[in-house]
Amino acid sequence: MPKNIRTIIAVLVIIIFGGLGIWSLLDTATPYVGFEQARTMKKKVQVLGKIDFANTNYDEKTGLFTFYIFNDTGDRMRVDFGGTKPGNFEQAESVVCVGQYENGSFVAKDLLVKCPSKYQGSEYQEKANHKGKGA
Repeated sequence: MPKNIRTIIAVLVIIIFGGLGIWSLLDTATPYVGFEQARTMKKKVQVLGKIDFANTNYDEKTGLFTFYIFNDTGDRMRVDFGGTKPGNFEQAESVVCVGQYENGSFVAKDLLVKCPSKYQGSEYQEKANHKGKGA
C-alpha cells in the first residue's frame, strides 16, 4: 500500500474518532441555566436554587419527593424528584437539581445538596473576634 494512502486512512480514522469523542462529550454535558431557561429548554439541565423548607413533601406510597426552590429574584419553581429524600436535605443551604422541566415542574433525576462548610462557623467566629478587639 502506498505511503499516501496509509496517511490518508490514518488521518480519516483520527478525524472520525475525534468527531465521535467531541459528539459524546457534548451529548453528556449538562449546562447550568436559570429558571426561565430551564422552563423553555427541551434537554437535561442543571438549576441551582435555595430550598423553601415550608413546602416539602415526601409521598412514601409513590416515592415522590416534591419541594420548591427559589432564586435571588424570588422566582419559584416546583421540583419533583422520584427518589428518596437526601439525608442531609434539612441542613442544606441550596440544591442543584439535574433534570428537565415538564408539565409545570422540574423533574429532577439527580439532586446535589449544598450544605454549609463545617469550617464556616469557626471562620466567621474568628472574624467577629477580631472586630471586637478594635481591629
